[in-house]
Amino acid sequence: MTTTRLPTQATLGIRSVRMRPRSLAALCVRRLRDALASRGVRRPRMLRGRRLPSPIDAPRIRTTRLELRPHRRDDADAWFDLQSQESVTRFLPWPRRSRRQSARHLADRTRHTRLWQADDFLALAIVRDGRLIGDVSAHLRTVDAGGRTLEIGWVIHPEFGGRGYATEAADALLDFAFDEVGARFVTAVTDPRNVRSSSLARRLGFVELRREGDELVLAVAADTHRERAAIERSVRPDEG
Repeated sequence: MTTTRLPTQATLGIRSVRMRPRSLAALCVRRLRDALASRGVRRPRMLRGRRLPSPIDAPRIRTTRLELRPHRRDDADAWFDLQSQESVTRFLPWPRRSRRQSARHLADRTRHTRLWQADDFLALAIVRDGRLIGDVSAHLRTVDAGGRTLEIGWVIHPEFGGRGYATEAADALLDFAFDEVGARFVTAVTDPRNVRSSSLARRLGFVELRREGDELVLAVAADTHRERAAIERSVRPDEG
């Protein structure tokens, strides 16, 4: 039996969680970085270190029922509607936004369409029958091939909850992370009280790494994801 070691740091969403205790100063730095990142402010490229061999542009992915594509400015009404749902923002570090603020947030999201260096971020709209119903995102956290790590996140409009759309979209993003980006690990974070989100992650093979305050940290390895996908194809050959 082989043992897969996770990197010493897993970074999730706009939050980062180390695999060992952190000092108060480091925690404060992390919180400041998170606050800036939520406003579209990130480290200059010259400070981000190594790059992938070549940049990877945001894909357009079609699943059985959904399309995942880069955000567009004409998604503004649907994006504002999504951000206005209390059940959506309850467990996310998103402030309450006016329609104008939401449009600016969306405009920033339309620019995140490439992964190349650490901290690069891309976001995709989840589209069903031409309507934006959610969002998936991926951060490139560790570039080195031996421990390349992405974090992913997902959100779905409550009107479309309970139908497996978030699972379908997140699973497609995992395929992209492992097969196209070459990640060895993918991480995710959620509030421990967000049982639906953590249950979704576990269905996709994520295992709990740690809990720290309002953060539940989970991760899945490439081999685990591929084994699960192979099993699902074998029991549902008509869908393969």
